[in-house]
Amino acid sequence: MKSIARSLLRTARCSPAGGPRSRATHCGKMHRPKLVLGIETSCDDTGAAVVDEAGNVLGEALQSQREVHLKTGGIIPHVAQQLHRENIEQVVKEALSVSGVSVNELTAIATTVKPGLALSLEVGLDYSLKLVNKYQKPFIPIHHMEAHALTIRLTNQVEFPFLVLLLSGGHCILAVAEGVSDFLLLGQSIDIAPGDMLDKVARRLSLIKHPECHSMAGGKAIEHLAQTGNRQQYTFSLPMQRYRNCDFSFSGLQNLINKTIIQKEKEEGIQEGELLSCVKDIAAAVQHVVTIYIIQRTYRAMLFCIKNGILSPKHATLVVSGGVASNQYIRKGLQALANANSFAFLSPPPRLCTDNGVMIAWNGIERLRAGLGVLNSTEGIRFEPKAPLGTDISKQVEEDSIKVPKLRKILQLAS
Repeated sequence: MKSIARSLLRTARCSPAGGPRSRATHCGKMHRPKLVLGIETSCDDTGAAVVDEAGNVLGEALQSQREVHLKTGGIIPHVAQQLHRENIEQVVKEALSVSGVSVNELTAIATTVKPGLALSLEVGLDYSLKLVNKYQKPFIPIHHMEAHALTIRLTNQVEFPFLVLLLSGGHCILAVAEGVSDFLLLGQSIDIAPGDMLDKVARRLSLIKHPECHSMAGGKAIEHLAQTGNRQQYTFSLPMQRYRNCDFSFSGLQNLINKTIIQKEKEEGIQEGELLSCVKDIAAAVQHVVTIYIIQRTYRAMLFCIKNGILSPKHATLVVSGGVASNQYIRKGLQALANANSFAFLSPPPRLCTDNGVMIAWNGIERLRAGLGVLNSTEGIRFEPKAPLGTDISKQVEEDSIKVPKLRKILQLAS
């Protein structure tokens, strides 16, 4: 078991003395800080963490399944489920042990229940409900993408509303966060997510056979090879240019890339599964076109929000989160876009962009403080593999038909 325990932040913010769990004096009264255990099993990472109401991460543990799924070429749901079952108890125990918190001392337990892989969600929910029922603790069901969106409020002082771009292996969402559980959905992927597309391109290129990438996940391998590749050797058309909305489509882009790969294999006289000599250039071109595409749609979201008074041009913020947000090239391009439009740019540190228990515990703290979705009865609680985020106003975005600046200006932002 190679669980990772991190983030032992024991600074007490309520009192100059004592740890965060000690009774602190507040306005002459004894105050016991709220403590939430967060549990995450929505995909292929088993995570748990204890966070207090001041945002201190008291203990964390994470067990990644990456190496297993790397060997199989992708996530196999029943394999992920079995690994979650094998790991969850130890992961939770480790997070509690590192934090020095017992289950009895917890204020509530928060767990991802939507969206995600059904078999993975089931493991986390079943384990959590056993704890909740045994120790009679309130339960806080968590929307995975809401947790990603709110993570920035753990690491930075960010007030609502703000524009949030969620990029991961399973989602690509543009939304406005107006409150803890109040979101306006501007657009989302209509097929596959960017992380999924990058992983599939990496598998098609057989990057696991590349000497520099044998232990890397697909998206990470693309990013690594792109650093020394020439993106100008290949040009891919941007999808959905006829549609002036904030939706995304990555499957069409993947098909264009696959056609280029097939053509190069013919030219080099090699079979699928062998490494192309130009693999670094393709990786660079792929990473670049994905970045440009994301920038373009995000640009439209910015313009829409300012035009409709959803965000103030004087205090507008773009938050980027999710696993793909850890890609430094994509992050740099979005930073440049934000700067050019006088938006503040914020993104959690890379380790909090990927799935983890900290973001679930923090989302639990946010909901606990706001009095939203804290359940004393778990009857009827179910996991939901698919679940929308917030109120969908994407049709209004399309009706506004906002034209973004010419591609040349967007290219300059990403260069």
